[in-house]
Amino acid sequence: MGQSSLQSAFAARANNSLLHYGCDFASFVPVRAAGCWLYDGEGNKMLDFTSGQMSSILGHSHPEIHATIKQASGTLDHLFSAMISEPVVALAERLSEQEPELSKAMFLSTGGEANEAAIKLAKTVTGKWEIVTFTKSYHGVTAGSAAATFKVGRTGVGPMAPGYFAIPAPNAYKPRFAGVTWRQELDDAFEQIDGQCTGNLAAFIGEPILSSGGVIDLPEGYLAALKEHCQRRGMLLILDEAQTGLGRTGTMFAFQRDGVVPDILTLSKTLGAGMALSAVMTNDRVAKLADEKKFFFYTTHVNDPLPAAVGLKVLEIVLRDNLIGRAKEAGERLGAGLLRLKQRHTCIGDVRGRGLLRGLEFTSVGSRDATSISNAVTEASLAVGLAANIVRSGTAGGTMRIAPPLIVKDEELDEGLALLDTAIAKVVGT
Repeated sequence: MGQSSLQSAFAARANNSLLHYGCDFASFVPVRAAGCWLYDGEGNKMLDFTSGQMSSILGHSHPEIHATIKQASGTLDHLFSAMISEPVVALAERLSEQEPELSKAMFLSTGGEANEAAIKLAKTVTGKWEIVTFTKSYHGVTAGSAAATFKVGRTGVGPMAPGYFAIPAPNAYKPRFAGVTWRQELDDAFEQIDGQCTGNLAAFIGEPILSSGGVIDLPEGYLAALKEHCQRRGMLLILDEAQTGLGRTGTMFAFQRDGVVPDILTLSKTLGAGMALSAVMTNDRVAKLADEKKFFFYTTHVNDPLPAAVGLKVLEIVLRDNLIGRAKEAGERLGAGLLRLKQRHTCIGDVRGRGLLRGLEFTSVGSRDATSISNAVTEASLAVGLAANIVRSGTAGGTMRIAPPLIVKDEELDEGLALLDTAIAKVVGT
């Protein structure tokens, strides 16, 4: 898709009036969206393989979500923060049914805000203040969540909040040291943390699949070992399931594959399916201590009824339509298709992920490094009508993220794979 004069004019207006915040604006300008497709004003369409900002698990303009927003905005939209409404309580109850140990919830607006609250909750409950995460982590851009983000955004702003440490995430495709198991690497990392910290370790925060960090899927057994390390040190385990929650990986929550329940769970993106909604969930023990120690996170939009009504409908649809099973089934089809592309294109080094969250890691070709190839394939994909891996802040080592909506059809998966095949061939040949 070439850029028309109208698109160029719009791009000029956007660049003249909008503050840039970490990425270039895409050349495609949607005017409407439906299902897995975006449409511009000139009749061009784009297949959305990123679910918007990894959020729209029900696709775009879902009629039931539209009806819910219309109904909720006409009855209860926003309340005084101490006033609690039926949609809020019902959403907390329905979420707890999916993991009964996580019996308490609060609802906020964004993933960064939820992680901020989770970190503050852990510090309040433990009485300690040091936080550990992964070196390729991305948890938000507010003070605490930004300090727990080691992938990008740490330059040019002065000191981050003190007391944050990072350990390497296990990478089966590119192990750091040959012959060293992930368990040994984890044990060694915590031995180093013990030597660097002041004995005030409050929590570990991480994603079950490091999405922005290169779609690094923690191996089975890792979460259990990680929780053991946390318990040994009196730390809480916080899992950030902004992108993996609500069925995307083939289970309601990604941690359920491992049978390990975190002390605190944060949800966002997928919970609102595009609506600004996030959640912090925890167990009775943590909630009781939080009450005793007067945990404080009072915001304008905490437990707002309108987004809660949307989240309740999203959860209803995911369960009713068996979209968890669909994500697993469609994910297998997507994964198999990506493996066929790997066989066809020698520039693809690895295919990984779970369900409908997949990573395609490129390798260097000649003088071209993996990151430049990944970026070029992303641009070539946009040119042929496929939105995949659009956000590339920082670097994930040349890995494309692919995450279609859970309602994607088989023929749309096949079309997306064909478009990606075309884009790769344009960049590096067949």
